[in-house]
Amino acid sequence: MSGWGCPHELRGRCKRVKMRAVIGEDVDEDGNTMPVCDPGMKGCTLYGRYRFSNDDKNKPKKKTDEAED
Repeated sequence: MSGWGCPHELRGRCKRVKMRAVIGEDVDEDGNTMPVCDPGMKGCTLYGRYRFSNDDKNKPKKKTDEAED
């Protein structure tokens, strides 16, 4: 069995991402100041480095302008 542990996770909460980035406020309705750890959320160390099955967690692809001939 294998697993990965994030150094920014503390009891299921993310120490890296600010609550304001997730819900727009500094604390949630329960008074927590750290958001629930969700690998791939914007601000996470995994954001943009890996592809997730949930497209909402993936970094948007760069739009390229293709020249018309």
